[in-house]
Amino acid sequence: MSLNEHSMQALSWRKLYLSRAKLKASSRTSALLSGFAMSISGQTITTRNTLQNVPSAANAVSSTPVVAVSKSPVQVAMVEVQLDADHDYPRGLLIAFSACTTVLVAVHLFALMISTCILPNIEAVSNVHNLNSVKESPHERMHRHIELAWAFSTVIGTLLFLAEVVLLCWVKFLPLKKNPSGPSQNSSSTITSGQAAAIASTSIMVPFGLIFIVFAVHFYRSLVSHKTDRQFQELNELAEFARLQDQLDHRGDAISPAVTHFA
Repeated sequence: MSLNEHSMQALSWRKLYLSRAKLKASSRTSALLSGFAMSISGQTITTRNTLQNVPSAANAVSSTPVVAVSKSPVQVAMVEVQLDADHDYPRGLLIAFSACTTVLVAVHLFALMISTCILPNIEAVSNVHNLNSVKESPHERMHRHIELAWAFSTVIGTLLFLAEVVLLCWVKFLPLKKNPSGPSQNSSSTITSGQAAAIASTSIMVPFGLIFIVFAVHFYRSLVSHKTDRQFQELNELAEFARLQDQLDHRGDAISPAVTHFA
């Protein structure tokens, strides 16, 4: 095997391992975030929590503890979203929350589908200890699909998840009103405690979203610059190898007439 063929196979194997790592990362991230988003959607209910088996006044003074049973479902996600039926939510907030949750789940499930379909074929080839088996892998032909799954899972999906957290805080805390028995200095405030909590979460999440975008752009530019430098370095090495090959060929042509003359 020549040096050029060996370099091409090494490059193909590197691309295969990189594609496999991207698909694995996309699969794990998409499964986690889509499951969390679906848990939030499943925990959203339109009825208020009511207590059953409320103890009477006689039982209240009894020493026997009474457990209150709630009608709410078993909590699966980290945050249980409950829509207060007595509160008038803004229509835009509900539409934005529903649309963001749906798009978030759809994007991550699409990335998960791509990873699930392509990853077994790459894994089957990578487990074969044969240098020529890399040609059987579909990672080069499916390169655009792999990059699409990577972008959906790590870039678009993460941005949608940050927006989902902000909308979730607004839906969760907006119905909360200020306590009428609280201090008198808070009575003149026009912002309720729920609105203050939602504004605080938004003011924290927006800078993090901007930092995430800046980091993503910087990382992409650095990665492209690194790949470009590597391509130029490989081209220079190939040019040097071709120059040495030409010198050896010319030296062989110059030695052949001399040998013929002495013969």
